[in-house]
Amino acid sequence: MRTGYEAYDVVGIGFGPSNLSLAIALEEHWANASERPPAAAFFERQPAFGWHRSMLLPSTTMQVTFLKDLATFRNPMSRFSFIAYLHEMGRLARFANNQSFFPTRQEFHQYLEWAASGFTDRVRYGATVEEIRLPPGTGPETADHLWLRVRTAAGTDTVNARNVAISTGLVPRMPAGVDRDDRVWHSSEFLEKYGRTKPGDLARVAVVGAGQSAAEITRFLHENLPGAEVTSVVPSYGYSIADDTPFANQVFDPGAVDEYYFGSDRTREAFWNYHRNTNYSVVDDEVIRDLYQRSYEEELCGAARLRFLNLTRVEGVKRAGDRIHVSLSSLLDGNAGELEVDVLVFATGYDAMEPAGLLGDLDRFCARDEEGRYQVQRDYRLVTPGLSCGIYLQGGTEHSHGLTSSLLSNTAIRSGEIADSIIHRRAERELPSLNA
Repeated sequence: MRTGYEAYDVVGIGFGPSNLSLAIALEEHWANASERPPAAAFFERQPAFGWHRSMLLPSTTMQVTFLKDLATFRNPMSRFSFIAYLHEMGRLARFANNQSFFPTRQEFHQYLEWAASGFTDRVRYGATVEEIRLPPGTGPETADHLWLRVRTAAGTDTVNARNVAISTGLVPRMPAGVDRDDRVWHSSEFLEKYGRTKPGDLARVAVVGAGQSAAEITRFLHENLPGAEVTSVVPSYGYSIADDTPFANQVFDPGAVDEYYFGSDRTREAFWNYHRNTNYSVVDDEVIRDLYQRSYEEELCGAARLRFLNLTRVEGVKRAGDRIHVSLSSLLDGNAGELEVDVLVFATGYDAMEPAGLLGDLDRFCARDEEGRYQVQRDYRLVTPGLSCGIYLQGGTEHSHGLTSSLLSNTAIRSGEIADSIIHRRAERELPSLNA
């Protein structure tokens, strides 16, 4: 990878599925074009490629069709498609015999690793981008590239980029005043922390949350800790089913992004009000029915160890040795309660990616709307008056682009649009010199 003055056309910050898909889009543009290939580099703080490793629970399946992979919706002929992966692995016929659109998460993660292995020359793992700023001695009107400080185990490098694509992922959300430790976990670290804990030390466990992760972790603990009491603390009145019916799923179609982006405030409000149940705080039908059946059968046998506290919220968490004391409040009767457990898991979701800290002083050149949110162009580029370099967001644009901002469903199309924008803007920049 180059350092010093020479600038990359684009530097990707983070190398999860979104920026991996961008790398594929740039690669395939180069393969079908006569001009010089776009110079790209990616920096990932993890030591190796990984995507939600701590939620790769056994037998859990993807919630999106395998066709919504890294490339197919943009280029059905891509050599980086899930179908191409299955063919190379010799499993295409066997997968087809499953008669399912939804691979297991384990297999999809293997597919992502397979695709990422094709870009080892453009990715530096164990590398954290600490700062993005204008080069010393320049201003927004004169800078033709951005300056990035990248920290690795070997030291600090300076990297220059005409464009950056930020995809640092979602931020695990914990209740105010609650800190994670070896006994209080967030779902994003579940399997990692579970693997470090002796099953014999887990006689009583609790899971907080009403979404897919909460339900899956509850089922996992009930299966793998046959002697333990498993309590699900649900802020709603039980789990709500995810709407994955055909008409509702259209909200994730590429065309829905245009309808949201160019729609009125009333249009955007309708998207959220009517279609939150496609993705937020909802659970697949099969998981809901399985958990209910488990609870029912235990009740029949008079040995219930799986229980659900509905319309219940966590008010506080205190540590006492290896025990966790959880203060609860019930919205059913208003009564307070307490739960004592060995491990408490918060499957309480994520906050959107917030790039302000990474941008530092550059943030003042980024336009915001009346609610203080970034103004984002249709090509996912921040509105930066006076600054010619592009800052693209892969996430954190739900307010401007709708539900697909941080989801896999539109990754291939979104990354393709960013790649097209970068290449088109490069051509516009170089055109004057060609005509001189």
